[in-house]
Amino acid sequence: MIIDTTEIETINSFSKLESLKEVYGIIWMLVPIVTLVLGITIGILQALADGTKLLLKKNLIPSTGDTLIPFGDHLVLADLSIGVFFWIAISSIAPVGLLMSGYGSNNKYSFLGGLRATAQSISYEIPLALCVLSISLRVIR
Repeated sequence: MIIDTTEIETINSFSKLESLKEVYGIIWMLVPIVTLVLGITIGILQALADGTKLLLKKNLIPSTGDTLIPFGDHLVLADLSIGVFFWIAISSIAPVGLLMSGYGSNNKYSFLGGLRATAQSISYEIPLALCVLSISLRVIR
C-alpha cells in the first residue's frame, strides 16, 4: 500500500492544530481558578500591607490650635459646649425639607407622600433625641 506524503503532512498538521486548540481551551478553563488563587494571595498581601502601614503610621496631633473653623470674613464655627443640642437642632431641619418638597410638587399624592416621609422622619428622631439627651444629661450631672 502506497501512502502519499501530502496526506501524512495534512494529518500531522491537523493533529498539531487540534492539540493547540485543546491547550488553548484548557488554559481558558484554568483562568478562573488562577484568578481566584491570585486574588486570594494578592488580597492577603494587601491586608498585610494595610496593617503594616497602620502600625507604622505616625499620629500627628497639633500641639496648639484653635477650635474655630472659619467659613468667611465674619462667619466662624466655634467649639460650643452645646454640641449634642446643636446636632439635634440641625438634624430636625430635614422634615421641613421633606414637607416642602411634597408641597412644592403641586400634587396631592406627592404632598401626602411628603407628609408620610415627614411623619416617619419625626417618629425616628424623637426616640433618638430622647436617648441622646438622656445620656448627655446623665453625663452632665
